[in-house]
Amino acid sequence: MATRYAEEFREEAVQLVLESKSSLAKVAEDLGVNTWTLRGWVKKYREEARNLLPRRPETLEEENRRLKRELAVLRQERDILKKAAAYFAHAEGFAMKIICRVLRVSRSG
Repeated sequence: MATRYAEEFREEAVQLVLESKSSLAKVAEDLGVNTWTLRGWVKKYREEARNLLPRRPETLEEENRRLKRELAVLRQERDILKKAAAYFAHAEGFAMKIICRVLRVSRSG
């Protein structure tokens, strides 16, 4: 029958393996755990730790290109919204001078 170990026990056993100068087999023997069981816990810990590492950071050039593309899209969205707001405000009979002041654009465009 398989023995169930508490999560805290497993974590401490893995830390013992990683931090001690003893071999994995010696730590397993000292704890009364099967060597392959402990090896599996260590492998799982290392895989989870690897997944937590941040991805390769963007270079400044890549980040700059990405931000420029994002800025271009945001400017297009802003311009569309300004034009739509001006159209609907003018259709409602608001004065062009007030519409331009609210949208912070000049009357000439």
